[in-house]
Amino acid sequence: MNARKKYRILVSALLVLSVMLTAGAGMAALKRQIPDHMTVRERGEAPVFFSGLIGNWIETKVEESMESSETSGEKYEILYSLFGRIPLKTASASVAESKTVYVGGAPVGIYLDTKGVYVVDTGMIQTAAGESRCPAKGSVKRGDYIEQVNGKEIATKEELVECISTSGGKEVELELRRDEQKVFCTVLPVEDDTGTYRAGIWARNNTQGIGTLTYVDEEGHFGALGHGISDIDTGELLEITDGVLYDADVLSVVKGTQGSPGELSGIIHYKEGYRIGVIEENNSNGIYGTISGFPLLAEHLTKYETANRQEVTIGKASILCFAGGTTRAFEIEIEELRMNGKNINKGMVLRVTDPELLELTGGIVQGMSGSPILQNGRIVGAVTHVFVNNPEKGYGIFIEDML
Repeated sequence: MNARKKYRILVSALLVLSVMLTAGAGMAALKRQIPDHMTVRERGEAPVFFSGLIGNWIETKVEESMESSETSGEKYEILYSLFGRIPLKTASASVAESKTVYVGGAPVGIYLDTKGVYVVDTGMIQTAAGESRCPAKGSVKRGDYIEQVNGKEIATKEELVECISTSGGKEVELELRRDEQKVFCTVLPVEDDTGTYRAGIWARNNTQGIGTLTYVDEEGHFGALGHGISDIDTGELLEITDGVLYDADVLSVVKGTQGSPGELSGIIHYKEGYRIGVIEENNSNGIYGTISGFPLLAEHLTKYETANRQEVTIGKASILCFAGGTTRAFEIEIEELRMNGKNINKGMVLRVTDPELLELTGGIVQGMSGSPILQNGRIVGAVTHVFVNNPEKGYGIFIEDML
């Protein structure tokens, strides 16, 4: 076999390999655009994905055997294939009636109490003898929740400090919650250079901030933020006992720039007359609870039908948020949909296109998390994050996931 023939064979093999890799990548991309699970409105519905020529190549088949239960409704499978011959994906579907909610968009003050005293970190203590020591090192870990000291339940960092400072330098026993497990340990406090006994534990038992109310349902239950509240130092999602939603006033906006996210700057009214509701849950999809005096609040909100994830499309949309002294709609563009992303609150990639909002805020800023996303007369999701290096862009969560 001469060199030229060998060269032709090598080029042909590389060409075939390239076509196979391209086809494989294309198939994988098609699969990613079909949700693993969908909520549909009618029995046997098979949502169609993709547009134009590609959409015409995709065939669907509803699997005949259907299940039903009182809690989840009917369930079935949809088989997606290319040209009716090449299997693409099998997706599950659940039948549920369309839901309507009252849409928010206004800033709210958030106050949360942690479930136990949360350990931010441990640190060195300058002792009365001039040494640097950390009594808690190796016993207490970042992210622990301290629930008891010497058998006494505590709920605040002040109580923790009191128990340790009055120990007289004697060993104290701590009961911790670590990764949902109970852990017992002992710490021997040291006397610092001011004569106070300390253990080198930096802790907190509450957190607060400003976010945006996303929706309130017919029963007065609300969802906000579109992502959970994590500790500012550890980045861990906080476990809470309860919390309060307060009225808040935005006094100014720190405009976002490349590399420096902006924020809504304001005050939270920590008074009984300004309580909006109680916070009952903090999870990865947002904060949830019940609105106080819901009928009165409902008079000031507009009701929208919710969209299922497969009903959201790339293209024009709007967000409801506070800017320029009022809460109103501003134009955005949905640039990407991530139907099966592992990070559930980054299901959409958004870009602010409204000139006025860009002028006021530079795009998406901290405090706008939870701003409802509207498209085709329905609520489709909520803003969750900003791109630090490009504040005009950010992420959103599908409203289906928040609900």
